[in-house]
Amino acid sequence: MQLSHVTLVVKDQTTALEFYTRTLGFERRADYTLPGHPRWLTVGPKGQPLELVLWAAGAASDGVVPASLRDPGNGTGMVLEVDDCRRLFAELKAKGVRFKEETPLVAAWGVAAHFTDPDGNPFTLHETASGPPPAVPARSGA
Repeated sequence: MQLSHVTLVVKDQTTALEFYTRTLGFERRADYTLPGHPRWLTVGPKGQPLELVLWAAGAASDGVVPASLRDPGNGTGMVLEVDDCRRLFAELKAKGVRFKEETPLVAAWGVAAHFTDPDGNPFTLHETASGPPPAVPARSGA
């Protein structure tokens, strides 16, 4: 079993498409509209089969819109594993991406930086530290 699609609710699909392709460098995968249905628009990281469905807030083919597809920015946090978090942080910040922190967070487990897309959907850039994972202290009294 493999995860293939994750839906992100966005205010405007064209604006979202521009952010994901031009700012983050993702590829456009699907973009079509079947009669009587909302536009089906997906993007994905180059070289990976995972597709993000850029779903227009409130769109539905049967008139019934579940709460999860009504409002943008309610997405589940997603992690983008990267080779060099600091470099990508600087590149994306220069393109106007607004990060939660002024600089990436550095810890024993690696480096991370948190941002949202223009609709408020949360993402983390994550660079795993090389070497063994940090030791977790044993819990006393357990």
